[in-house]
Amino acid sequence: MSANAQVVTRFAPSPTGYLHIGGARTALFNWLYARGRGGKFLLRIEDTDRERSTPEATAAILKGMDWLGLDHDGEVVSQAAGAERHAEVAHQLLAEGKAYKCFATQDEITAFRDAARAEGRSTLYRSPWRDADPATQPDAPYVVRIKAPQEGETVIRDQVQGDVTIRNDQLDDMILLRSDGTPVYMLAVVVDDHDMGVTHVIRGDDHLNNAARQMMIYDAMDWDVPVWAHIPLIHGPDGKKLSKRHGALGVEEYQAMGYPAAGMRNYLARLGWSHGDDEFFTDDQAKEWFDLSGIGKSPARFDFKKLENLCGQHIAAADDAALLHELEQFLDVTGASALNDEKRAGMGAAMYCLKERAKTFPELIEKAHFVLADTPLEPDEKAAKQLDPVSRGILASLTPHLQNASWTRHELEAVTSRVAEEHGIKFGKMAGPLRAALAGRAVTPSVFDMMLVLGQQETLTRLAQASVAPEQD
Repeated sequence: MSANAQVVTRFAPSPTGYLHIGGARTALFNWLYARGRGGKFLLRIEDTDRERSTPEATAAILKGMDWLGLDHDGEVVSQAAGAERHAEVAHQLLAEGKAYKCFATQDEITAFRDAARAEGRSTLYRSPWRDADPATQPDAPYVVRIKAPQEGETVIRDQVQGDVTIRNDQLDDMILLRSDGTPVYMLAVVVDDHDMGVTHVIRGDDHLNNAARQMMIYDAMDWDVPVWAHIPLIHGPDGKKLSKRHGALGVEEYQAMGYPAAGMRNYLARLGWSHGDDEFFTDDQAKEWFDLSGIGKSPARFDFKKLENLCGQHIAAADDAALLHELEQFLDVTGASALNDEKRAGMGAAMYCLKERAKTFPELIEKAHFVLADTPLEPDEKAAKQLDPVSRGILASLTPHLQNASWTRHELEAVTSRVAEEHGIKFGKMAGPLRAALAGRAVTPSVFDMMLVLGQQETLTRLAQASVAPEQD
């Protein structure tokens, strides 16, 4: 790749299920690398496995990327749609003598391997058709195999793993076209990456061995080999490969649990990549800082506590209107009722006092109960205990003072402190009943924030409702 060439990365998932958390991180790394260098980030759906690929899975992948904010350039490419082009490359290699027709049957290959195993030889299949005279070829089904180099070494120059050397006598003559003429995945990947102009292949290190086999095609076609970067997989907290037993695996599950997308991006970027000691950072910082040299070789461990901590910081730092918009998307994906105009306005006004210390949208909604609940409020068990006859009497005596107060934080603090003093109590003793009256909950934002958000009239109405003793059953 020349120094001034534009960076082109790609994410190429198989549409056989949801967007896995590991796939999401691979997509993020490719997106950050391209976006930070003014390059292109492309999306290819590797749907050559027609039996396992489904339109629903493709839709789930696109939805997951959309939620994460990983926008791609150009149209989504379907690998299956390029089958003719992939086969064309195999036929070119055949014509140039760099590939050959192999007529060996499956039974013959199995017999060869069984004999090799019994004699302690390598089971790597060596086809007798590699250098056979074309005149001896039968009129029978065949596969097309590439002629692998048989001497020397192949070196994968990897930006994460370092130089990985593979002896060429360990490489088999890989099949390019099956006996029905359809191209194999390994060929399709290389042709697509070349045709799409991909300069950097950033993918999971479970593909590392594929790189040596794919390089055979690049070399045979005299194409530029992309920059390789094979990133370590993600493990669970116990150090084992991330699986269902560790918790959610699909990106949409994290959206449904109420994690903000910015927090998720930040956390996924930190899984296996670092920039000094920085933990919390913005998208702009991540794009500027992200580099392949910052990716470690060891598997990263998924840690829900760290995810929650970062998500809390992103909620606190978010723009109020953007946060409200994402909250409404969360309500939509979880099937909850949409906010009406009044509640939307209330949430907008309250956001400044809700977003501190909320790590997820469900926590934010719980803190917003005083805005979202219908009145008259039904206090929960803890709040109801705060509204004993003495407390209700104190709230009743506070009401006339609030009727004449100018509605500022300073004035509200002064009035409530004065009333508490008159009753010979500290303000702390009054805060519990006030929370119960204004929110019907024991844990809420500051009572003064709630008063300011609710306004004078609604505050007085709720105090009046709470001051009345409940009817006994």
